[in-house]
Amino acid sequence: MSAIRLRRLNRWQAEGLKEDLADLYVESTDTAAGEEYRNRQAFLRRLTDDVRRPGFAMLIAETTTLAGCAFGCPVRRDGSWWRGFDGTLPQSIEQLTASGHVFAITEIVVHPHEQDRDLARRLQERLLADHQASLGATLVDQADRATYAAFQSWGWQEIGEVRRPPGPAVTRALVLALGERTAATPDGLAHNARTQRPER
Repeated sequence: MSAIRLRRLNRWQAEGLKEDLADLYVESTDTAAGEEYRNRQAFLRRLTDDVRRPGFAMLIAETTTLAGCAFGCPVRRDGSWWRGFDGTLPQSIEQLTASGHVFAITEIVVHPHEQDRDLARRLQERLLADHQASLGATLVDQADRATYAAFQSWGWQEIGEVRRPPGPAVTRALVLALGERTAATPDGLAHNARTQRPER
């Protein structure tokens, strides 16, 4: 079996690979017969939107072929990523967002025949580490139980629901704390002024 390599792509490389990434997405998702084209187009729209976001980042996993990918972008300090959050966003998450320490993972795709069962986890961990994030964030369609279970198994916690038409009626907001866990901050969600990032 060939070793899996993780490789970062810039936005232009990601654009150049988008058709292959869309093929990987279709092969990797449970899709009802006849829905492949529509799901492929929806993935391409999401990727095109994300590539345009400031700070867009993508990791791909490859052997002799494309085995997986993960991509996302830093959450803007103005908190707009949390738009549609139902209720009050926890203060620690507001603080981390305002300090520029939150990175949103918007998609993880791994080929179902990939031998490395931990590949999806490795991709998201590496993407967050590369961006020195204190908090990972993602949204999962409430109906997508398999994805939700996978994120929970990697240590992500649900903090509430987000409603953003015209997408799925309700998505679950999940976060992964990457900060140091102490008696004062057992969840690892501490805002540390010494690590404040400058505005770009």
